[in-house]
Amino acid sequence: MRKLLTQLELIDDNPVVLRDSSRQLRKQQLLECCRDLAAVLKSCDIKMVALFGDNSSDWVIADLACQEANICLVPIPTFFSQAQINHLFASLAIDTVICQATEHFLAIPNIQHGAQQSVLEGRLQLLQVVCAGQSSALPESTQKITFTSGSTGQPKGVCLSVEQLLLQAAALADAVALDKPRHLCLLPLSTLLENIAGVYTPLLCGGEVIIPSLAEIGFQGSSSLDTGQFCRTISHYSPQSMILTPQLLVIAIAAAKQGWQPPESLKFVAVGGGRVSAQLLAEAHHYAIPAYEGYGLSECASVVSLNTRAQSAPCTSGKPLPHLRVSICRGEIMVSGNAMLGYAGQPNSWNQEMIATGDMGSVDSQGFLTISGRSKNLLISSFGRNINPEWVEAELVANTVIADAVVYGDAQPHCVALIYPRDPELADAEVQQTIDQVNSGLPDYARILNWFRLNQPLTSQAGMLTDNGRPVRATIAAHYQVQLNNLYGQPTNSISLEDSSQ
Repeated sequence: MRKLLTQLELIDDNPVVLRDSSRQLRKQQLLECCRDLAAVLKSCDIKMVALFGDNSSDWVIADLACQEANICLVPIPTFFSQAQINHLFASLAIDTVICQATEHFLAIPNIQHGAQQSVLEGRLQLLQVVCAGQSSALPESTQKITFTSGSTGQPKGVCLSVEQLLLQAAALADAVALDKPRHLCLLPLSTLLENIAGVYTPLLCGGEVIIPSLAEIGFQGSSSLDTGQFCRTISHYSPQSMILTPQLLVIAIAAAKQGWQPPESLKFVAVGGGRVSAQLLAEAHHYAIPAYEGYGLSECASVVSLNTRAQSAPCTSGKPLPHLRVSICRGEIMVSGNAMLGYAGQPNSWNQEMIATGDMGSVDSQGFLTISGRSKNLLISSFGRNINPEWVEAELVANTVIADAVVYGDAQPHCVALIYPRDPELADAEVQQTIDQVNSGLPDYARILNWFRLNQPLTSQAGMLTDNGRPVRATIAAHYQVQLNNLYGQPTNSISLEDSSQ
């Protein structure tokens, strides 16, 4: 399959194909920018690039230039903690960083810094590095390594080829069926869903991709948002399509209830990254937000199934894309047809024809996929961040202050915790100080924003712990339902109450 730039050449020249707050690019200008940067990268004999930066047209140019130059690209999520960035560089043979500022990379352990130069008229910096640590082996044809938010402190790198990325983009274009769509990117471009569905797909359709900075959208960190700014940005650009997480959809609906009018141009709003209630989707359509739920994962090159304007069923995640095959094995969703090449550094994961998703679900007689829950104890926040509660709990109890910690936050905007201090006489302020210290070492999507103090340890409460000391989450959540309600100010029916003690 040809690269995206080659396919873009065959499309009629629109007035603008790529836009951010500072400039607009026609098709030929985009092609020239990408190929000029690709030539620079080739002249430096670069093999693997880490791309780190705010949403901008330059981010897209760097992405497509690496594709054009046959260079492996590693987009670094802007919400990664310094520890996660360090892990990434310790495990991959990255030899170049393209970024807006180099501060994040000058203090990485065991990294030697080489030549540095400005590219794209000085808007981005190209920093060559030498990683002293061991480098992971990669599957053949790896062009992009995408890291999810990471369910633990050391997320896995999903390896994908150009062919897989463009096959996915083309399938989405056919499913959504918008002619030359005007798409507004509201998620970080390092998110595979926005990267493929928000950039590649509109470009393949001859559409326009609008890329405001995250600050212009209203983001403050990865889990906080200025609602007014968010809505003003949508109104200003009047897009036809957008991609939202469930939490962003909640924010948009709340604004609409208070008088904000979504632009009449909106035709399709994809919602992914977590469970979405049928009631929420119905409210969205009532307020002229054409929201459609989908399901996917990076290991399948993002989108697996999607409700569309032509085919939609409530309480489902839509029909699988035509190039994918979905089956159910012992209740678990299995996907084949565009499986990842494998995980970086894990050869036993390479060349799998089928992906065991870890999600439980079913397919009805009409072919619509329904997700019922996760087989493993994994939280997905309403901002679409994967969080393993055991990781956060381990950080909380890894000190002399906290004895018990149970973390919740599935389908919620932030994490909360039930806490019991080792010293029953310890003041709440001192417990909070410890939580603050732990939070400072976590990415912001995994931090504990609210907590409830238990009046007795879990060991003294029957049925709260397994024989090996693991929390029985369903029992604990049911027992402390009122307290969890109060922590969120809303019902806990969106918190996963599945028993993950096995």
